[in-house]
Amino acid sequence: MEPTSYPRRILLAVTGLSPQIVTETLYALAVERDPAFVPTEVHLLTTAEGAERARLSLLSEDPGWFARLLRDYSLPPIAFGPEHVLVLRDAGGRELDDIRTPSDNERAADIITERVRALTDDPDSALSVSIAGGRKTMGYYLGYALSLFGRPQDRLSHVLVSEPFESSWDFFYPTPYERIIATRNDKLADTAKARVTLAEIPFVRLRDGLPGRLLRGQSTFGETVAAAQRALEPPALVIDLAGQRIRAGGELVTLAPAQLAFYSLMARRRQKGLHAARFDTDGLAAQYLHEYRQIIGEMSGELERTEMALAKGMTQDDFDQRKSRANGALEQALGHQLAAAYLIQGDGARPRTRYGLRLDPESIRYAPIDLGTSTGAPTGGRR
Repeated sequence: MEPTSYPRRILLAVTGLSPQIVTETLYALAVERDPAFVPTEVHLLTTAEGAERARLSLLSEDPGWFARLLRDYSLPPIAFGPEHVLVLRDAGGRELDDIRTPSDNERAADIITERVRALTDDPDSALSVSIAGGRKTMGYYLGYALSLFGRPQDRLSHVLVSEPFESSWDFFYPTPYERIIATRNDKLADTAKARVTLAEIPFVRLRDGLPGRLLRGQSTFGETVAAAQRALEPPALVIDLAGQRIRAGGELVTLAPAQLAFYSLMARRRQKGLHAARFDTDGLAAQYLHEYRQIIGEMSGELERTEMALAKGMTQDDFDQRKSRANGALEQALGHQLAAAYLIQGDGARPRTRYGLRLDPESIRYAPIDLGTSTGAPTGGRR
């Protein structure tokens, strides 16, 4: 769908000492753009001083430039108040007046990344993200965060203001009536003659390549970038039967014994160059029990029950259920795009479809996985 058709439409911007970015961008989106993108809410990411300037110039009773813009152009109510202004903080929780140190930069990147992740988590939302204000590093982090988490309905832009109004403290948007202000060079100009242009910036969407844990929960900027980079690397699969886990694409995934045994069966067949399998493939039940035995041990009562259930071979339902659950656990943990290379996939037409892994055999290995060096947090089911 077009961004304008989403019920929740969000303008997200970074600002520093120029809160005018908000009204200039809103004017470009809601008045100049065709079709108009009228936000239902506005969110700011800024410093302590930037928040104070936004409060005094945009949200105050007078001059109250945000409310003025809505009145001047008969725009509907837009949610924007102090609760929509997020002030960047240092590691100790203190509000940042500016971004000066490497530590400040790291904190700003993490806060901006998390805000973008949270806002894009709502499927009913469309974001219009402006990188026109704030420090250059803030704009960079905001644009990069949108590249990591952005969806097809999200947009990235920069606002351009005509001379002599650019950088003028007294200019907030082109007014529909004459308003004379002093510009930077102490010249007079009529704000009704100003031109504001929204320049959309194309960006690469990497969201589908991120592991599910990063889409669902808080993550640092560096961690998210590293995961996106790993998604671009050649697939590599490590299986740890004793630990009941695998590492796929650098992400650690825990699997229930039944899921892991079936997945390991498919990986072992791929390693050995065997053809893809069906439920009635010769010896398949015995191969499955061999993997299952290595995972839960010889003395387990569950092993005896499983041996009895598979005494006459694996049924179509057994096969399909184990395949679906293994694939489902991988997609939940890795995300659809990253999981694609590691899924058990079909070959040939129904009803004679065979299933197997398509990984290069050389990319599969069995080894203990050291949790201390894992690049991803444990995820997955325990059923």
